[in-house]
Amino acid sequence: MAVIETRIAPTGEAFAANRAAMLALLARTGALEERARRASAAAGPRFHERGQLLPRERIGLLLDPGAPFLELCALSGYLMDSADPEKSVPGSGVIAGIGFVSGVRCMISASDSGIDAGALQPMGLEKQLRVQELALENRLPFIQLVESAGANLLRYRVEHFVHGGQIFRNLARLSAAGLPVITVTHGSSTAGGAYQTGLSDYIVMVRGRTRAFLAGPPLLKAATGEIASEEDLGGAEMHTTVSGLGDYLAEDDRDALRIAREIVASLDWNRDPAPRERDFAAPLHDAEELLGIMPADLKRPVDMREVIARIVDGSNFLAFGEGFGPATVCGHATIEGHPVGIITNNGPLDPAGANKATHFIQACCQSQTPILYLNNTTGFMVGRAYEEAGMIKHGSKMIQAVTNATVPQITLYCGASYGAGNYGMCGRGFHPRFCFSWPNARTAVMGAEQAAETMAIVTRAGAARRGKEADEAQIAAMKAQITELFESQMDVFTTSARLLDDGVIDPRDTRAVLAEALATCREAARRQTVPMQFSVARP
Repeated sequence: MAVIETRIAPTGEAFAANRAAMLALLARTGALEERARRASAAAGPRFHERGQLLPRERIGLLLDPGAPFLELCALSGYLMDSADPEKSVPGSGVIAGIGFVSGVRCMISASDSGIDAGALQPMGLEKQLRVQELALENRLPFIQLVESAGANLLRYRVEHFVHGGQIFRNLARLSAAGLPVITVTHGSSTAGGAYQTGLSDYIVMVRGRTRAFLAGPPLLKAATGEIASEEDLGGAEMHTTVSGLGDYLAEDDRDALRIAREIVASLDWNRDPAPRERDFAAPLHDAEELLGIMPADLKRPVDMREVIARIVDGSNFLAFGEGFGPATVCGHATIEGHPVGIITNNGPLDPAGANKATHFIQACCQSQTPILYLNNTTGFMVGRAYEEAGMIKHGSKMIQAVTNATVPQITLYCGASYGAGNYGMCGRGFHPRFCFSWPNARTAVMGAEQAAETMAIVTRAGAARRGKEADEAQIAAMKAQITELFESQMDVFTTSARLLDDGVIDPRDTRAVLAEALATCREAARRQTVPMQFSVARP
């Protein structure tokens, strides 16, 4: 492989401006994530007074000390719970991520019960479905730390109720796929949420704190007139000695998490030894420089090989078809010893580039090499020459290859991701195994100015067909409205809030995040599970 020689000038004005813009976006991202942590931590005195741990404290005790934890979808729901940017709390009431428990890589989903008692937030359902999907695809044991007030009946929507059944369906699918579902019910697990506990293979309950029932005392009285206390109706002692719903009775949160760790340790999940880890070298160029590579103005060109040079082992990259369709960059590299095929963009996708990418995707499938898409494209080329050259046909072949690839595909939005280029570069709609964004990334059907000018041309043409003069003042107002509409939906604070990625990451962390994702995919590929016709049923 050839070493990528850098042409970046870290002391230049353009680099400094790019770096400042990226740091400002990172500061905004970090402030929003910190807002969610503070909102949850504000309940600390109340939790500690009743002998409970806060949700993030629970996760901290569950995880192996010093092991990595890849938090997912931290900005989900931003501005969807409140239109006020200063008051909206991201996270959707769920803390989720991939981490190690007793040496086992697991998917962890915890109710953020420090916020609104863990009540389901507008995007909470979608976030839970996404992490369940990731657990299924990557063959990860699924650990739930449950304490939720359930759905907010003041915000009841029938579609949320109906689609919410998918959470329980997925729990059954995980179990039937041979992936253990382990649940610690720290507090309330009520109504439909009771099945979040019930559809588990191992259930840990906390004495005096766990509450699991289909109808709590108020609903029970309203429905049947029966009066019962929460403890008698659905307490931990009742469920571990009478109903059989609970398998383990813990004395407090710490004891419950100890038991959960012991359950994972007892599974002998890593009984198939991992292949010998390969030696690898660090990139030759500083990851700090990733802050200044991407232009703040996405119209400016950038050589994405500069990005590759700072995330791959030894900055070594074996370019594929370098002289054909050169705006589409393809090639092989390794990231912390994990082989990977890389596809990225130094310009729009043209017929030659689409054909090359199609060939490369199929070759990676042949060699079982995961594919990484560094997404930075304004789309497929347009114009008479490109139409005559078969842009639609060749672009379709690339989309078919992306759709039917048989290897894990990981997408990282590094810059623009516009139009059908989003599809050809394995955008979220094409089901990449993992999908992350840098804070400067933008996603849209086209650029805002392009969209506005397109509609202006259409409007003027319509007026001409009617034999009238176009109202330029009206067109100017329309262009401003369209530009604002597009700009308001393009940035990561909008797209990540809607789970159009799995999280916004610091460019400097790219190598570490991708290494974790690739390790997860590789472990899933060699994992031998024992699928069953049915999930594990409780006695």
